[in-house]
Amino acid sequence: PGWAAEHRHAVRSLVTEHGALLIRGLALKEAGQAGAVLHHLAPGPMTEREAFAPRRTRAPGVYSSTTWPANQPMCMHHELSYTHAPPGLLLLACLTAPRTGGATALADATAVLDALPPELVQRFEEEGWLLTRTYHDEIGASWAQAFGTDDRTAVEDYCRAHRIEFRWLPDGGLHTRQRRRAVLRHPVSGRRCWFNQIAFLNEWTMAPEVREYLIDVHGPDRLPFTTRFGKGDPIGEDVVQLINTVYERHTVREPWQDGDLMLVDNIRMAHSREPFEPPRDVVLAMAEPLHPTPCPPTFEENAR
Repeated sequence: PGWAAEHRHAVRSLVTEHGALLIRGLALKEAGQAGAVLHHLAPGPMTEREAFAPRRTRAPGVYSSTTWPANQPMCMHHELSYTHAPPGLLLLACLTAPRTGGATALADATAVLDALPPELVQRFEEEGWLLTRTYHDEIGASWAQAFGTDDRTAVEDYCRAHRIEFRWLPDGGLHTRQRRRAVLRHPVSGRRCWFNQIAFLNEWTMAPEVREYLIDVHGPDRLPFTTRFGKGDPIGEDVVQLINTVYERHTVREPWQDGDLMLVDNIRMAHSREPFEPPRDVVLAMAEPLHPTPCPPTFEENAR
Protein backbone atom coordinates (compact mmCIF):
# COMPACT_ATOMS: atom_id res chain seq x y z
CA PRO A 1 0.00 0.00 0.00
CA GLY A 2 2.84 2.41 0.74
CA TRP A 3 4.34 1.82 -2.69
CA ALA A 4 0.95 2.42 -4.32
CA ALA A 5 0.45 5.68 -2.45
CA GLU A 6 3.94 6.91 -3.38
CA HIS A 7 3.65 6.05 -7.09
CA ARG A 8 -0.04 6.67 -7.66
CA HIS A 9 0.36 9.61 -10.01
CA ALA A 10 3.05 7.93 -12.13
CA VAL A 11 0.98 4.74 -12.37
CA ARG A 12 -2.15 6.59 -13.39
CA SER A 13 -0.22 8.62 -15.97
CA LEU A 14 1.04 5.41 -17.59
CA VAL A 15 -2.46 3.94 -17.70
CA THR A 16 -3.72 7.10 -19.40
CA GLU A 17 -0.87 6.94 -21.93
CA HIS A 18 -0.98 3.23 -22.77
CA GLY A 19 -4.50 2.06 -21.83
CA ALA A 20 -3.25 -0.64 -19.44
CA LEU A 21 -0.34 -1.27 -17.13
CA LEU A 22 1.02 -4.50 -15.63
CA ILE A 23 3.02 -4.10 -12.41
CA ARG A 24 5.14 -7.07 -11.37
CA GLY A 25 6.97 -7.52 -8.09
CA LEU A 26 4.49 -6.33 -5.45
CA ALA A 27 3.99 -9.92 -4.20
CA LEU A 28 0.29 -9.46 -3.49
CA LYS A 29 -0.93 -12.54 -1.61
CA GLU A 30 -4.35 -11.89 -0.10
CA ALA A 31 -7.47 -9.92 -0.90
CA GLY A 32 -7.25 -7.43 1.97
CA GLN A 33 -3.71 -6.46 1.03
CA ALA A 34 -4.71 -6.14 -2.62
CA GLY A 35 -7.69 -4.04 -1.59
CA ALA A 36 -5.49 -1.62 0.31
CA VAL A 37 -3.26 -1.20 -2.76
CA LEU A 38 -6.23 -0.74 -5.07
CA HIS A 39 -7.82 1.86 -2.82
CA HIS A 40 -4.63 3.95 -2.87
CA LEU A 41 -4.56 3.85 -6.66
CA ALA A 42 -8.26 4.56 -7.14
CA PRO A 43 -10.10 5.81 -4.04
CA GLY A 44 -13.84 5.19 -3.93
CA PRO A 45 -14.33 1.73 -5.51
CA MET A 46 -17.65 1.06 -7.21
CA THR A 47 -20.31 -1.37 -6.04
CA GLU A 48 -21.17 -3.80 -8.82
CA ARG A 49 -24.76 -3.93 -10.04
CA GLU A 50 -26.33 -5.87 -12.95
CA ALA A 51 -23.67 -8.61 -12.92
CA PHE A 52 -24.34 -11.31 -15.52
CA ALA A 53 -22.76 -14.00 -13.31
CA PRO A 54 -22.15 -14.19 -9.55
CA ARG A 55 -19.10 -12.80 -7.79
CA ARG A 56 -18.03 -12.98 -4.16
CA THR A 57 -17.00 -9.94 -2.14
CA ARG A 58 -13.42 -10.62 -1.00
CA ALA A 59 -12.73 -7.31 0.76
CA PRO A 60 -14.44 -3.91 0.82
CA GLY A 61 -14.85 -2.92 -2.83
CA VAL A 62 -12.92 -6.00 -4.00
CA TYR A 63 -14.61 -8.87 -5.84
CA SER A 64 -13.68 -12.35 -6.96
CA SER A 65 -13.47 -13.12 -10.65
CA THR A 66 -16.80 -13.91 -12.27
CA THR A 67 -17.97 -17.47 -11.73
CA TRP A 68 -17.37 -19.03 -15.15
CA PRO A 69 -16.20 -22.53 -16.18
CA ALA A 70 -12.41 -22.75 -16.25
CA ASN A 71 -12.41 -24.56 -19.60
CA GLN A 72 -14.55 -21.89 -21.31
CA PRO A 73 -13.19 -18.54 -22.56
CA MET A 74 -14.76 -15.23 -21.65
CA CYS A 75 -14.66 -13.30 -24.93
CA MET A 76 -13.49 -9.72 -25.27
CA HIS A 77 -15.71 -7.14 -23.64
CA HIS A 78 -15.75 -3.88 -21.70
CA GLU A 79 -16.77 -4.39 -18.09
CA LEU A 80 -20.41 -3.48 -17.40
CA SER A 81 -20.67 -1.56 -20.67
CA TYR A 82 -24.42 -2.19 -20.61
CA THR A 83 -24.90 -0.22 -17.40
CA HIS A 84 -25.91 3.43 -17.21
CA ALA A 85 -22.56 4.50 -15.69
CA PRO A 86 -19.90 1.84 -16.34
CA PRO A 87 -16.51 1.88 -14.63
CA GLY A 88 -13.75 3.85 -16.30
CA LEU A 89 -10.97 1.94 -14.54
CA LEU A 90 -10.42 -1.72 -13.62
CA LEU A 91 -7.84 -2.90 -11.11
CA LEU A 92 -6.95 -6.60 -11.07
CA ALA A 93 -4.63 -8.43 -8.68
CA CYS A 94 -3.42 -12.00 -9.21
CA LEU A 95 -3.13 -13.72 -5.84
CA THR A 96 -2.62 -17.18 -7.33
CA ALA A 97 -1.62 -17.65 -10.96
CA PRO A 98 -3.12 -20.56 -12.93
CA ARG A 99 -0.99 -23.55 -13.82
CA THR A 100 -1.59 -22.90 -17.50
CA GLY A 101 -3.64 -20.35 -19.49
CA GLY A 102 -5.99 -17.93 -17.78
CA ALA A 103 -4.48 -14.71 -19.09
CA THR A 104 -6.50 -11.51 -18.93
CA ALA A 105 -5.89 -10.54 -22.55
CA LEU A 106 -6.41 -7.02 -23.90
CA ALA A 107 -7.48 -5.39 -27.18
CA ASP A 108 -7.30 -1.70 -28.05
CA ALA A 109 -10.85 -0.46 -28.67
CA THR A 110 -9.82 2.24 -31.16
CA ALA A 111 -7.87 -0.25 -33.28
CA VAL A 112 -10.81 -2.66 -33.18
CA LEU A 113 -13.21 0.09 -34.26
CA ASP A 114 -10.96 1.05 -37.17
CA ALA A 115 -10.73 -2.60 -38.30
CA LEU A 116 -14.47 -3.29 -38.33
CA PRO A 117 -16.46 -2.73 -41.55
CA PRO A 118 -17.52 0.95 -41.68
CA GLU A 119 -21.12 0.09 -42.56
CA LEU A 120 -21.43 -2.18 -39.49
CA VAL A 121 -19.92 0.48 -37.23
CA GLN A 122 -22.27 3.09 -38.69
CA ARG A 123 -25.34 0.96 -38.01
CA PHE A 124 -24.34 0.31 -34.41
CA GLU A 125 -23.37 3.94 -33.94
CA GLU A 126 -26.78 5.09 -35.19
CA GLU A 127 -28.91 2.44 -33.44
CA GLY A 128 -26.84 1.44 -30.43
CA TRP A 129 -27.17 -2.12 -29.18
CA LEU A 130 -29.92 -3.85 -27.22
CA LEU A 131 -29.29 -6.26 -24.36
CA THR A 132 -32.11 -8.59 -23.33
CA ARG A 133 -31.83 -10.60 -20.13
CA THR A 134 -33.99 -13.15 -18.38
CA TYR A 135 -32.92 -13.77 -14.81
CA HIS A 136 -33.19 -17.45 -13.83
CA ASP A 137 -32.18 -18.59 -10.36
CA GLU A 138 -30.42 -21.64 -11.80
CA ILE A 139 -28.43 -19.80 -14.52
CA GLY A 140 -26.00 -16.94 -13.98
CA ALA A 141 -26.79 -14.26 -11.40
CA SER A 142 -30.32 -14.18 -10.03
CA TRP A 143 -32.08 -10.81 -10.13
CA ALA A 144 -31.54 -10.47 -6.37
CA GLN A 145 -27.79 -11.05 -6.80
CA ALA A 146 -27.56 -8.75 -9.81
CA PHE A 147 -29.38 -5.82 -8.18
CA GLY A 148 -28.14 -6.40 -4.64
CA THR A 149 -31.64 -6.69 -3.15
CA ASP A 150 -34.63 -9.02 -3.03
CA ASP A 151 -37.03 -6.06 -2.80
CA ARG A 152 -39.00 -5.90 -6.07
CA THR A 153 -39.87 -2.26 -5.58
CA ALA A 154 -36.20 -1.35 -5.20
CA VAL A 155 -35.39 -3.27 -8.39
CA GLU A 156 -38.17 -1.47 -10.27
CA ASP A 157 -36.91 1.91 -9.03
CA TYR A 158 -33.38 1.03 -10.13
CA CYS A 159 -34.56 -0.01 -13.58
CA ARG A 160 -36.53 3.19 -14.11
CA ALA A 161 -33.59 5.31 -12.96
CA HIS A 162 -31.21 3.46 -15.30
CA ARG A 163 -33.44 3.32 -18.39
CA ILE A 164 -34.11 -0.41 -18.28
CA GLU A 165 -37.43 -1.87 -19.40
CA PHE A 166 -38.53 -4.64 -17.02
CA ARG A 167 -41.24 -7.24 -16.76
CA TRP A 168 -41.86 -9.71 -13.95
CA LEU A 169 -42.51 -13.27 -15.10
CA PRO A 170 -45.15 -15.66 -13.69
CA ASP A 171 -42.43 -17.94 -12.26
CA GLY A 172 -40.92 -15.06 -10.27
CA GLY A 173 -38.16 -14.34 -12.77
CA LEU A 174 -37.38 -10.98 -14.32
CA HIS A 175 -37.05 -10.04 -18.00
CA THR A 176 -35.24 -6.81 -18.92
CA ARG A 177 -34.19 -4.89 -22.03
CA GLN A 178 -31.85 -1.94 -22.25
CA ARG A 179 -30.38 0.03 -25.13
CA ARG A 180 -26.86 1.41 -24.94
CA ARG A 181 -24.35 3.15 -27.19
CA ALA A 182 -21.87 0.92 -29.04
CA VAL A 183 -19.23 3.61 -29.67
CA LEU A 184 -17.97 6.14 -27.12
CA ARG A 185 -15.45 8.96 -27.20
CA HIS A 186 -12.78 8.53 -24.58
CA PRO A 187 -13.32 11.18 -21.88
CA VAL A 188 -9.63 12.16 -21.83
CA SER A 189 -8.21 11.51 -25.30
CA GLY A 190 -11.39 12.05 -27.30
CA ARG A 191 -10.67 8.89 -29.31
CA ARG A 192 -13.66 6.96 -30.67
CA CYS A 193 -13.74 3.55 -29.00
CA TRP A 194 -15.71 0.39 -29.76
CA PHE A 195 -17.31 0.03 -26.32
CA ASN A 196 -19.88 -2.70 -25.73
CA GLN A 197 -20.53 -6.39 -25.03
CA ILE A 198 -22.33 -7.10 -28.29
CA ALA A 199 -20.38 -10.25 -29.12
CA PHE A 200 -19.67 -11.50 -25.60
CA LEU A 201 -23.30 -11.50 -24.45
CA ASN A 202 -24.73 -12.78 -27.72
CA GLU A 203 -26.28 -16.24 -28.02
CA TRP A 204 -23.96 -17.12 -30.94
CA THR A 205 -20.91 -16.84 -28.67
CA MET A 206 -22.25 -19.68 -26.52
CA ALA A 207 -21.08 -23.23 -27.23
CA PRO A 208 -23.60 -24.74 -29.68
CA GLU A 209 -24.71 -27.44 -27.26
CA VAL A 210 -25.26 -24.86 -24.49
CA ARG A 211 -27.26 -22.59 -26.78
CA GLU A 212 -29.43 -25.48 -28.01
CA TYR A 213 -30.06 -26.68 -24.46
CA LEU A 214 -31.07 -23.21 -23.24
CA ILE A 215 -33.40 -22.70 -26.20
CA ASP A 216 -34.99 -26.11 -25.59
CA VAL A 217 -35.53 -25.37 -21.89
CA HIS A 218 -36.41 -21.67 -21.94
CA GLY A 219 -37.28 -20.82 -25.53
CA PRO A 220 -35.50 -18.36 -27.87
CA ASP A 221 -37.04 -15.31 -26.16
CA ARG A 222 -36.06 -16.32 -22.61
CA LEU A 223 -32.33 -16.87 -22.90
CA PRO A 224 -30.32 -15.67 -19.90
CA PHE A 225 -28.87 -12.98 -22.16
CA THR A 226 -28.47 -12.06 -25.80
CA THR A 227 -27.87 -8.93 -27.83
CA ARG A 228 -29.57 -7.32 -30.83
CA PHE A 229 -29.19 -4.27 -33.00
CA GLY A 230 -30.54 -1.20 -31.26
CA LYS A 231 -33.90 -1.29 -33.06
CA GLY A 232 -34.46 -4.92 -32.10
CA ASP A 233 -33.28 -6.79 -35.20
CA PRO A 234 -31.36 -10.03 -34.51
CA ILE A 235 -27.59 -10.04 -34.82
CA GLY A 236 -26.46 -12.91 -37.04
CA GLU A 237 -23.83 -15.47 -36.21
CA ASP A 238 -21.66 -14.06 -38.99
CA VAL A 239 -21.58 -10.61 -37.34
CA VAL A 240 -20.64 -12.08 -33.96
CA GLN A 241 -17.88 -14.18 -35.52
CA LEU A 242 -16.58 -11.13 -37.40
CA ILE A 243 -16.38 -9.03 -34.22
CA ASN A 244 -14.60 -11.81 -32.31
CA THR A 245 -12.17 -12.34 -35.21
CA VAL A 246 -11.26 -8.65 -35.25
CA TYR A 247 -10.76 -8.75 -31.48
CA GLU A 248 -8.43 -11.73 -31.81
CA ARG A 249 -6.33 -9.96 -34.43
CA HIS A 250 -5.75 -7.10 -31.98
CA THR A 251 -5.26 -9.15 -28.83
CA VAL A 252 -2.18 -8.94 -26.62
CA ARG A 253 -1.63 -11.31 -23.72
CA GLU A 254 0.80 -11.74 -20.86
CA PRO A 255 0.48 -14.78 -18.54
CA TRP A 256 -0.28 -13.94 -14.94
CA GLN A 257 2.36 -14.44 -12.26
CA ASP A 258 1.68 -14.61 -8.52
CA GLY A 259 1.41 -11.12 -7.04
CA ASP A 260 0.84 -9.25 -10.32
CA LEU A 261 -1.24 -6.09 -10.45
CA MET A 262 -2.89 -4.80 -13.63
CA LEU A 263 -4.74 -1.54 -14.24
CA VAL A 264 -6.98 -1.31 -17.30
CA ASP A 265 -8.65 1.72 -18.86
CA ASN A 266 -12.08 0.15 -19.37
CA ILE A 267 -12.99 2.49 -22.24
CA ARG A 268 -9.83 2.19 -24.29
CA MET A 269 -9.20 -1.51 -23.66
CA ALA A 270 -11.46 -4.52 -24.00
CA HIS A 271 -10.42 -7.56 -21.97
CA SER A 272 -11.05 -11.29 -21.96
CA ARG A 273 -10.29 -14.28 -19.77
CA GLU A 274 -8.73 -17.28 -21.45
CA PRO A 275 -9.34 -20.93 -20.42
CA PHE A 276 -7.06 -22.19 -17.68
CA GLU A 277 -6.02 -25.04 -15.44
CA PRO A 278 -7.00 -24.24 -11.82
CA PRO A 279 -6.29 -22.87 -9.38
CA ARG A 280 -6.58 -19.22 -10.41
CA ASP A 281 -7.34 -16.41 -7.96
CA VAL A 282 -7.66 -12.96 -9.52
CA VAL A 283 -9.55 -10.24 -7.65
CA LEU A 284 -11.10 -7.12 -9.16
CA ALA A 285 -12.01 -3.59 -8.15
CA MET A 286 -13.85 -1.06 -10.32
CA ALA A 287 -13.62 2.72 -10.06
CA GLU A 288 -14.29 6.06 -11.73
CA PRO A 289 -17.78 5.53 -13.15
CA LEU A 290 -18.50 7.39 -16.36
CA HIS A 291 -21.12 10.06 -16.54
CA PRO A 292 -24.22 8.51 -18.12
CA THR A 293 -24.20 9.03 -21.88
CA PRO A 294 -27.50 9.90 -23.53
CA CYS A 295 -29.02 7.14 -25.61
CA PRO A 296 -32.69 7.42 -26.60
CA PRO A 297 -34.65 4.63 -24.91
CA THR A 298 -35.94 1.95 -27.22
CA PHE A 299 -39.09 1.54 -25.17
CA GLU A 300 -41.43 4.31 -24.14
CA GLU A 301 -42.42 3.06 -20.71
CA ASN A 302 -41.49 0.40 -18.22
CA ALA A 303 -44.06 -2.30 -17.65
CA ARG A 304 -44.88 -4.02 -14.42
